[in-house]
Amino acid sequence: MKELMTVFFKGIAMGAANVIPGVSGGTIALITGVFERLINAIKSFDIKALKLIFKADFKGFAKHTDLVFLISLFLGIGISILSLARLFDFLFHNFPVYIWSFFFGLILASIFFVGKTVSKWSWDVILVFIIGFGLALTITFLTPATQNESFLYLIICGIVAACSMILPGLSGSFVLILMGNYQLVMIDAINQFRLDILFPVVIGALLGLIGFSYLLSWVFRKYRNQTIAVLTGFIFGSLGIIWPWKEVITQTFGNEEKAIGYNWLMPEINSQFGIAIGIMIIGILTIWIMEKMAAKGNLPD
Repeated sequence: MKELMTVFFKGIAMGAANVIPGVSGGTIALITGVFERLINAIKSFDIKALKLIFKADFKGFAKHTDLVFLISLFLGIGISILSLARLFDFLFHNFPVYIWSFFFGLILASIFFVGKTVSKWSWDVILVFIIGFGLALTITFLTPATQNESFLYLIICGIVAACSMILPGLSGSFVLILMGNYQLVMIDAINQFRLDILFPVVIGALLGLIGFSYLLSWVFRKYRNQTIAVLTGFIFGSLGIIWPWKEVITQTFGNEEKAIGYNWLMPEINSQFGIAIGIMIIGILTIWIMEKMAAKGNLPD
């Protein structure tokens, strides 16, 4: 029960991260030690799992798919997303610099703690790190599309966002911004409980999670150092999105204004700056404490 509760709270942390554009739930999974177990559990929904269901061997099915772990984790993620969507909407409108500062510190510390798990930094490991950094940085400067409520496009949004959600350094929420549907899916549909929007997104998310988990599991098993390096590069490259001092660039589409990018600013040295730095340090310490707890065994894998 203690382990399940720990997994549940890790799910809450992942869900909170996924609500924030630019922050990846996969990063939290990697830091807290559940990333590899998560992708292996997701990919276990295969032919063998179907056979166990048809045989009514539900105990065997639960063991094969690590079902209790998945339920605990995704329950935390779901509760977190549903409960924090309104809170983060309020915080982004009223305290944007402070909330970005916290997550900037969080991600900054993640680069070190994830990167140090690479056992040997050979030339090929360094190369994939640079590639991961470059890809994440390129995504930062892409122009968002316009909002689209078509059923097929929402399924595609679910597939892409789910793959991004479990990929450290690449935010599912920010990908939804680039696809033009962040406001529609993560704010309006959740707060108004619009099933016509949520249903196709969930279908796409399930398809994306299962399919992408096979690829990630294989790559992680065969090329562990290279995989961690490219994920660290993704995390490093995503820092530009999370920089606290920025202005939103908007463009009018019909009667609506949409964010299409950012103007990055240098902070003014004032009381707000001091508070933001303090909050940033809290973010760094949060990751440090989580790392220390995991090292002592208080955060089971």
